[in-house]
Amino acid sequence: MNSRKIIGDFDLEQFLPFRLNRAAEFIALRFAAAYKAEYGLTRPEWRTLAALGSSGRMTATEVGIHSTMHKTKVSRAVFALEERRWLKRTQDEDDRRAEHLELTAAGAKAYRDLTRLARDYSAELSELVGREGLQALSSGLTAVETAMAKRGG
Repeated sequence: MNSRKIIGDFDLEQFLPFRLNRAAEFIALRFAAAYKAEYGLTRPEWRTLAALGSSGRMTATEVGIHSTMHKTKVSRAVFALEERRWLKRTQDEDDRRAEHLELTAAGAKAYRDLTRLARDYSAELSELVGREGLQALSSGLTAVETAMAKRGG
C-alpha cells in the first residue's frame, strides 16, 4: 500500500532539491560513521580537514565557502583540529585580522589515512549503484552545477 499523500499537483518525493538533500544526507551519514569510528571526527572537522588537505593553505572564510559550512562550525572544527595538532594558524602579514590555516605533518598524515577510507567508501558506493548509475548521476550533477553556475547559484 502506498502511504504517500499528494496534495494538489506537488509531489515532494519528486522535488529535486528534496531528493538531492536526502540522497546526500544518506551518503554522508554512512561515511561519517566510518571516520567517526576510526578517528572520532565530527562532520565539520572532516570537512575542514578535507578542504585543507585537498586545497592547501586557506583562511577560515575560504574553508567555509569551499565546504559550505557556517563560520561557527568552521571555527569549532578549526579549534578541535588545532587541539589534535593537525592544523596550525599563521597570521596574515598584510591583514592582522586574517589567519591562514594549514595542516601540520600529523594533519597531512591523518588526511592521507582518511582518503583511504574515502576511496574504500567510493568503491562501496560504486558497487551498490553500479558504474552506469554513477556515470548517470555524475552527468546529472554536472548539468545541475553548470546550470546553477550560469544563474549565479
